[in-house]
Amino acid sequence: MGVSIGVDEPESALWARALERAGLAEEEVRGLRIGHRSLDARRRGASREVRFVVHVDLQLAAGFETDAGGGFREAVRSGRVVARAAPAELACDRRHASLVGARVAVVGAGPAGLFAALTLARSGVHVDLIDRGPVLAERSHALARFLRTRSLDPEANLLFGEGGAGAYSDGKIYTRVDHPLEMPILEELIACGAPADIAYDARAHIGTDRLHRVLPALRARMQAEGVHFHWRTRLEGLVFDAGEGGRRVRALATSIGEMPCDAVVLALGHSARDTFERLLVQGVAFEGKSFQLGVRIEHPQSLIDAGRYGDAALAGRLGAAYYGLRCKSGQGAAAAHSFCMCPGGQIVASVNVPGLLCTNGMSNSRHSSPFANAALVTTLGRRELGDDPFAGVALQEELERRFFEAGGGDYTAPGQRAPDFLAGRISSGIGRSSYSFGLVGERIDALLPERVRDALRHALGRFDRQIPGYAGPEALLVGIESRSASPIRMPRGGEDRLAAGFSNLYPVGEGAGYAGGIMSAAIDGARSAQRLLEVGVARSLRG
Repeated sequence: MGVSIGVDEPESALWARALERAGLAEEEVRGLRIGHRSLDARRRGASREVRFVVHVDLQLAAGFETDAGGGFREAVRSGRVVARAAPAELACDRRHASLVGARVAVVGAGPAGLFAALTLARSGVHVDLIDRGPVLAERSHALARFLRTRSLDPEANLLFGEGGAGAYSDGKIYTRVDHPLEMPILEELIACGAPADIAYDARAHIGTDRLHRVLPALRARMQAEGVHFHWRTRLEGLVFDAGEGGRRVRALATSIGEMPCDAVVLALGHSARDTFERLLVQGVAFEGKSFQLGVRIEHPQSLIDAGRYGDAALAGRLGAAYYGLRCKSGQGAAAAHSFCMCPGGQIVASVNVPGLLCTNGMSNSRHSSPFANAALVTTLGRRELGDDPFAGVALQEELERRFFEAGGGDYTAPGQRAPDFLAGRISSGIGRSSYSFGLVGERIDALLPERVRDALRHALGRFDRQIPGYAGPEALLVGIESRSASPIRMPRGGEDRLAAGFSNLYPVGEGAGYAGGIMSAAIDGARSAQRLLEVGVARSLRG
């Protein structure tokens, strides 16, 4: 049930308003909790009234007759009150008999792999989880060396290791995916130390600093359930069963030796390009899909606060303002949008291969940086790239190498002020930025493909009208942002979720092309694990 409340109104006003809208008396309700909360800072004509829009969950007292009160009946009839579905569980009580004593290998310790492994283990399956990167503490040491020396470790970086790429991000937990598994996943994260408000906040985030406490706690819970972790273990290939029928994997070929298994969950990240190539040679199908390409755009956080709240001082009470902007196609330009907005955050070099440059954003839980940044991207697909499944990957690599070289070949990034990007000229002074490796003035407009450049120029003009100063001299473009989505997909069956042509291989998450963030990847991994539990594995694999 939706209720509006002013930012300064007490919580008691929320509950009173919820009961009134539901047509219920206080004694008829056993409990109230916030189910979902969002901040509404939209203009209404010439005025702006910042308020919260809250969906409240009401638990009715035992023995309450749902047709007892006329007010409540009217609230239900009008749709103000709707029944809430029972919460889902990660563990599956319908485990197939063929999984008794079976062992499942999960490849990748990002959100898809972690929650696939937890779902399987909690349901009584033996799980081996491998990741080419190290545990989080070792990743942090490797990243500190990278920042100090500009020497990149290809196996321990912002992309590979415990938590995947999401471990160094804003820790965003909101998603467009509406699925019953969302709540149990959130509850698991809360049990591991994430803030309780991620269960209902429309812009829920954990923050990089808190994620680094949550992930080791999650690992400990998984180990207690029986998950065996194998760090710095790279997938080298699949070992097939010699039997007839669909292709079956009997073991993984890894950098530490052969690992027998009865089924495989492939939870590769979107940057495991070398692994994609190995799997392609072994008969795993790939197809191209739409993906986003663009730059990071950075502003002073105070500019965003003033533009979104109407009063920058509100940030002290409401927190750093965020935005999500979309621009339709027009005037010969493609549509564009903002993505992965990090209020009070910083721009980072999200790379795993020397000689390439890709930027991303991250922020800590307090959003304490004076800068706000977001991806500003447009979408490319088969119409622009053709039918080659790896055309998108090739374009990503070409542009990442181009931007690396344009920055000087040491992870310094090209930068350009928004007015100069619009006018097609080098910025004479870049000024301060959150990007640790520094910026050099470059023609980002000339480095980008024409279609991408034109889409971003068109969007900047539109967004400047929504947030004054968005395309002004304080706006800084930093490039390139090329990995906000995977450009490939591993086709899988809609019902069985198996990789095309295989009987026990389950591709999941961002790298497989079925997710676009922490929560959607976690849900996808858990869903495939539950499907595996329901259908089981072929008995012949266990000898």
